[in-house]
Amino acid sequence: MKKYKELLIQILKFGFVGCTAFFIDAGILLLLSNLGINYLIANIISTTCSIIYNYILSIKFVFHVTSNENNKSFIQFVILSIIGLALTTLIMKICVGGFHLNLMFSKIFATGVVMTYNFISRKILLETNKNH
Repeated sequence: MKKYKELLIQILKFGFVGCTAFFIDAGILLLLSNLGINYLIANIISTTCSIIYNYILSIKFVFHVTSNENNKSFIQFVILSIIGLALTTLIMKICVGGFHLNLMFSKIFATGVVMTYNFISRKILLETNKNH
């Protein structure tokens, strides 16, 4: 039972970090797109900013990676984030560019898909390293 409670708390922390990262991401995306920057470029910039924020809080607050594991964890986090960024960009291209859906609706949808990928992949890699 204790493991399930710890997992639930971790999921809630991950959700909090993810929500605040999303607001950073969406705010920068809206700002840049309103300045006339192409939505895909604006998405890459905004997502990169939120990834940096997310990394710092995830390591300190969610997954509890020790300083001895930081270099390896950072490289893994970056690789996973690049995959997440590629998925987000692909989903945005399909939704906005292909189906002509609203920019923010598309961003919210892409974020939901990628958030699931992020939690599962980071939990597996970051905490597996912690146990070895």
